[in-house]
Amino acid sequence: MKNFELFLSESGISIFYVKIGLGFVFSFLITFFSIPTIIKISRRKNLMDEPGVRSSHLRKIPNLGGIAIFYSIGICASIFAYELFELYKFLFASLIILLYIGVMDDIVVMRAYKKLVAQIMVSALAVIGSDIRIRSLFGVFGIYEMSYFISVLFSIITFIILINAFNLIDGIDGLAGGYSVICSALFGISYYRLGEYNFPLVVLSVVIIGTVLAFLYYNLSNYRTNKIFMGDTGSMLLGFLLAFTSICFIDIFIDRELPNVPRYHLQSAPAVAVAILILPIVDTLNVIIVRLCNKKSPFDADKNHIHHKLLKLDLTHRRSTFYIIIYYLIIVAVAYYLRHININFLLLIIILLGFFGAYLPDLIYHLRNNKKIRI
Repeated sequence: MKNFELFLSESGISIFYVKIGLGFVFSFLITFFSIPTIIKISRRKNLMDEPGVRSSHLRKIPNLGGIAIFYSIGICASIFAYELFELYKFLFASLIILLYIGVMDDIVVMRAYKKLVAQIMVSALAVIGSDIRIRSLFGVFGIYEMSYFISVLFSIITFIILINAFNLIDGIDGLAGGYSVICSALFGISYYRLGEYNFPLVVLSVVIIGTVLAFLYYNLSNYRTNKIFMGDTGSMLLGFLLAFTSICFIDIFIDRELPNVPRYHLQSAPAVAVAILILPIVDTLNVIIVRLCNKKSPFDADKNHIHHKLLKLDLTHRRSTFYIIIYYLIIVAVAYYLRHININFLLLIIILLGFFGAYLPDLIYHLRNNKKIRI
């Protein structure tokens, strides 16, 4: 690969844009041509997602789309963004473990505690082994630099929460995939604007976008024979990678001097990262609060997720996904516009807007029912 880069530089061709182009094309094509084979095998071996309490579909659908997502990202990221795997030695090992745990859960359904143990192991590998961690909160609740132990613990918990949060929003067609594309695009644009040092992260973001767009072609298909879900394999993998990119994003803005690394500083960086990932964060917090208020276990399946509330309004999967993504993009726009205000105030605005979006469908539903009763 390095010889190829040398050839391109001598030819006057930008290596970065070649990586972007090839990374997108190959990640899309690998996923696009892998999924039909996975669907065929899934149907033959009856490796299907059965409709259940939390399900919003009525028929059995193949749920191993995450294998194609891993296959594509594993190949393209290690070729076109290999610098990340050189810098973060345990990153690929973490992805392999997530693949194994995800496939096991999609096929035989693992116990929650076993999944949690695996997620702790994966997060610890990334945080301790690769030093991918949140070092500062930039003044959130008056906290700035954290001690190593607190930083490690907080970062591991962040990884675990985001891995499971993305798993929870994967309840209707296109939502987890569409939101992953939006998050990757927002982080990718941010990294691009922050300069050449962050270009490998831009390439990774583009690879994720290409992979997930190809998956969405099948996930949103109107033909049942072409339809597939990403399953826990895909949602956990994407949750992990977006946690990784968000932590890297926050880390960039710590005001410090490093050799050969440009200095950036944005006091509200953690709040902006929360805004980009606000949907899975708010949705997870919301369902946990509702379950605890109803004296149920936080791990019990139910239909209190935001996407379930929109389906209750008789919206289709596609429309529900579209409205959710548009609303939370508005929150990102608000966060970006107000990025220079006090971080605690900005974080409060983001969280309040997030929860307002979570309960807006309930409000519309009750208003609609009251109107029908009066008529």
